[in-house]
Amino acid sequence: MEKKRILLVDDEVTFTELLKLNLEQTGAYEVRVENKGSAVVAAARAFKPHLILMDIVMPDVDGGQVAAQLQADPRLADTPIVFLTAVVTKREAKKHQGIIVGFPLIAKPVSTEEVVVCIERYIGKPRPTEMAQRA
Repeated sequence: MEKKRILLVDDEVTFTELLKLNLEQTGAYEVRVENKGSAVVAAARAFKPHLILMDIVMPDVDGGQVAAQLQADPRLADTPIVFLTAVVTKREAKKHQGIIVGFPLIAKPVSTEEVVVCIERYIGKPRPTEMAQRA
């Protein structure tokens, strides 16, 4: 089974390492962590993720600016981006149907299960043959 590549971007190192560990333990994902917004475009070009999970508020370059850079790059423009942030509460996210500035959104705090559901929504579930190969 080909693991789905997820680029996880957040300046909180402890959060990214824990989520990376939890996602990789499912056996369905390969996760690369980037803790600096300014390094995301280069990381995405090298890693070729199926999906990018990204915080909005980061000290060097905010997620909105990074998303614009990713969309302007022809090699990355079709890569789904999901904001993973504490800027918006779960209630606010639900009120806006989980979309902020045109991008899907998951409000922190978040469980691994919520992240997996989101990933599956935007890049699909493993095909039955892939699931059989895991068994």
